[in-house]
Amino acid sequence: MHTYAASTRLVNARGLHARPCHQLVTIALAHRAKLRVKCLDREADGRSILSLMTLGAPHGAVLEFKAEGDDAETLVRELLAVVDAGFSEVD
Repeated sequence: MHTYAASTRLVNARGLHARPCHQLVTIALAHRAKLRVKCLDREADGRSILSLMTLGAPHGAVLEFKAEGDDAETLVRELLAVVDAGFSEVD
């Protein structure tokens, strides 16, 4: 099984609220790989909006993505792209 991990910083002003969580989960569910997301001392299931929202990740926080599965690298790269683009919320 392939594992791929990478991290990035939240650049959108409101951090990880409901809409960005939905975007991440939508991407995760389009792939077969399992996904875990860490922020500070918390870890969440990247395929669950509610789980991601419990991270309470504010602007500037670092998100760590770890995916396991055949398409793990593709999944993480897509997630990094959407986070780095500020979930289209950057002013």
